[in-house]
Amino acid sequence: MQKSLKVIISGGGTGGHIFPAISIANALKLIDPAIEILFVGAKGRMEMEKIPQAGYKIQGLSISGLQRRLTYKNFILPFKITNSLRQAAGILKSFKPDAAVGVGGYASGALLYMASRRKIPYLIQEQNSYPGITNRILAKKARKICVAYDGMDKYFPAEKIIMTGNPVRQDLENIHDKKEEAIHFFGLDIAKKTLLVIGGSLGARTINQSLLQNIGILKNAGIQVIWQTGKGYYRQAKSQADHHGLDNLHVHDFINRMDLAYSVANVVISRAGAGTISELCLVGKACILVPSPNVAEDHQTKNAMALVNEHAAMMVPDVEAPARLIQAALTLMADRELTETLSANIRKLAIRDSARKIAEEVLQIIQ
Repeated sequence: MQKSLKVIISGGGTGGHIFPAISIANALKLIDPAIEILFVGAKGRMEMEKIPQAGYKIQGLSISGLQRRLTYKNFILPFKITNSLRQAAGILKSFKPDAAVGVGGYASGALLYMASRRKIPYLIQEQNSYPGITNRILAKKARKICVAYDGMDKYFPAEKIIMTGNPVRQDLENIHDKKEEAIHFFGLDIAKKTLLVIGGSLGARTINQSLLQNIGILKNAGIQVIWQTGKGYYRQAKSQADHHGLDNLHVHDFINRMDLAYSVANVVISRAGAGTISELCLVGKACILVPSPNVAEDHQTKNAMALVNEHAAMMVPDVEAPARLIQAALTLMADRELTETLSANIRKLAIRDSARKIAEEVLQIIQ
């Protein structure tokens, strides 16, 4: 009797890493229902909650990232890294995977490094147009590197690169017949245009502050807003919406039905994480991107510019967002021709079936 294949998927930290990882796992299961999948994440991060909700097992490492400010956490980081490498080695020894997949995030580097030490073949799923230093180092021993942008041979060995695009949530594949359901789900007015504001799964400070500082403008703008704040900003946003009597402002800490949110949105405001951009391309929505400045090598600005240069999105720099963002969104929503142009152009950049393509590459490196 042939034994079941085993695959470890490592990474997380944000929804932009977690949901693509789940999509890859689901695609592997569709190809081979008997395959065993184990996730490895960082203790205390959102993957430890979201992965079990998706029906998969996960084990956590004690890893964390370098803080940009002076803090004691940076002094204990070397001990955390050493401990995480030891934990990763133990997981690999116990689970005995046939292959490993890294999707980015703190846990991915530790797990893939130890996989290379144990001669376990691994694949990197690089989401961004500018890879971080960890993936550039790990690429040397990776069997395959799945990417979403052209020109990645500047950073990785060309013979290892596979253009797959970034996996997205499967329920986004067809949103066009869900608008009526979305109207009822969010309690919207069918006669009004809808602005979708994605403050991130953990919260995006500048985007949330931009809305809070201009909340009065939204009251008489003649539109309705679906606003995902992240858990850290929800109470403040809900309190301000109630205080101003904004029944056209629908505040959520987290939106589980993003398919419905996208289906009803006329314009989207979002950070420029690679996963979110892939979703926006797939659903074909006009958008204003506000790249986070708090990421390695400013890769979100590079992600956003890849769309702006194709006239497929607008961008507002983070430092300018409080003064410009809301008015830019209202101006775009009133400009039907520009909205339709951006929508058509961003849709051209979509790469479909990314999760299946990556799953097939994973199985190929095992074979």
